[in-house]
Amino acid sequence: MTSVRVRARFHELRVAAVERLTDDAAAITFEVPEELRAAYAFEAGQSLTLRRTVEGQEHRRSYSICAPAGARPRVGVREVPDGLFSRWLVRELRVGDVVEVQTPTGSFRADPATPGRHLCIAAGSGITPMLSIASSVLAHPESRVTLLYGNRTTGSVMFAEELADLKNRHGAQLDLVHVLSREPRDVELFSGRLDAQRLRTLLTVLVPVDDLDHVWLCGPFGMVADARAVLEELGVPADRVHVELFYVDEPPPELERPDAVVEGETSEVTVVLDGRSTTAPMSTGASVLDGAAATRHDLPFACKGGVCGTCRARVTAGEVDMRRNYALDDDEVERGFVLTCQSFPVGDAVTVDFDA
Repeated sequence: MTSVRVRARFHELRVAAVERLTDDAAAITFEVPEELRAAYAFEAGQSLTLRRTVEGQEHRRSYSICAPAGARPRVGVREVPDGLFSRWLVRELRVGDVVEVQTPTGSFRADPATPGRHLCIAAGSGITPMLSIASSVLAHPESRVTLLYGNRTTGSVMFAEELADLKNRHGAQLDLVHVLSREPRDVELFSGRLDAQRLRTLLTVLVPVDDLDHVWLCGPFGMVADARAVLEELGVPADRVHVELFYVDEPPPELERPDAVVEGETSEVTVVLDGRSTTAPMSTGASVLDGAAATRHDLPFACKGGVCGTCRARVTAGEVDMRRNYALDDDEVERGFVLTCQSFPVGDAVTVDFDA
């Protein structure tokens, strides 16, 4: 029997703590009432989507959980210049405030119960899921973690003290390497950006890639792309490499279909969510997510940029064009899964199943 996925829900959670990490970053911990503890139990690497309404418009942002599995949910946030959401969280949020928080989501997940050799590569705020993964898997005495963490300066390192404490607690189980791009280090190898050349040297000199069980990547698109290329070059199997992106600093590719979208053309799109089907005509010039939102207000989404994977669904009939994808693995795409925020209906009828 195929089980139906449990749909993530929003609840109002009270802020339990706000910790200043750097001049422009903070960690926010949420208090979860007893009746919601099971709903907010998360796996290492998963994320929370936060929601707020400003001047009548709903906004959502997805943030990775930076706490070990079993702890209270906590997210790390770095302020984005003029960021409507991040500035509010970093500068204005206070203990006792109430925030709309969705239950944990995401397929970027590590299993602490299984011992393994883990390599984590992060830059900037990409450390947030890595902190959760490292602190969770290191609870197993036979697990080992190497963490390569890139930042501009010492002052911009998020969770610096927490990472140092983690190293002190686990000793030889954890190899922690800080790489700084705008501050010289005693070792030349640790000074500069985590680009392809530096990663190639680090992984050749410091990390025995032959015995890696899992590789976890999180950071800017360029760093993640370089890391994937170097890992492939060094022979690390692709199915051992797991990727999480917060944003993509490049424009989305053009639609690959040669036929231009005709203005006014529609497709009968059926959406399956929480066991309920809804069918309505939608413009082929709008994404499935945007088109279906007119009749289904409960559709899951966060970034709408093809990065977070919250709007994942499976195409069970018809065809769509997926414009960009930075969240789904190749095997998921082969099985018919798409990101509905980046998928445009093709043909007379399409069915997408969010419960699949």
